Amino acid sequence: MLKLFWASGTCALASHIALEDAGARYEAVKLNFVEGDQRKPDYLKVNPKGRVPALITERGILSETPAILAWIAQTYPQAKLAPTDPFDFAVAQAFNNYLCATVHPAHAHRPRAARWSDDAAAQETMKAKVPQNMSDCFTLIENDLLKGPWVMGAAYSICDPYLYTISGWLTADGVDIAKFPMVHDHYKRMGERPAVKTVMAVHQR
Repeated sequence: MLKLFWASGTCALASHIALEDAGARYEAVKLNFVEGDQRKPDYLKVNPKGRVPALITERGILSETPAILAWIAQTYPQAKLAPTDPFDFAVAQAFNNYLCATVHPAHAHRPRAARWSDDAAAQETMKAKVPQNMSDCFTLIENDLLKGPWVMGAAYSICDPYLYTISGWLTADGVDIAKFPMVHDHYKRMGERPAVKTVMAVHQR
């Protein structure tokens, strides 16, 4: 059975939703970041990066959200979670990698500014910039990347739980999601999906 390691408020939510969407048999293991579970020896044996998500499969361990999402889509093709056309699949990967490489770090400068500087004043400057940076990222998503009603257009895909996850961070980052009508509508519709309700019931405990 698959084993997914996750923590509250992290991007692991996207992989958790995708596993539920796929109808996969899996065990979800919660880490407590406040207690430093991600740095304990047992977990570092699973993922030396000390981060989530990590997914144990029969063939080995996967980390990084875009990789895990792509693996889920390709392992459970009957769930139709990704385009089968190579170009369209690359477009989906480009979107997910934008979330991973640009949007997630833009958010992380608020709760984890210490990753980039030991200087307290510099950390505060980085935190102050987060609302603008996240607004800029979501302006691009709203105007150019989100095709609607789902990220890739008419078909739901692995891009959607990832966008839902990061959209959920906007309020804490000082950004009103209502500024982005398409993103806001997407977020609300995602919240009505059975897989999302099932997973959120676990994450909100």
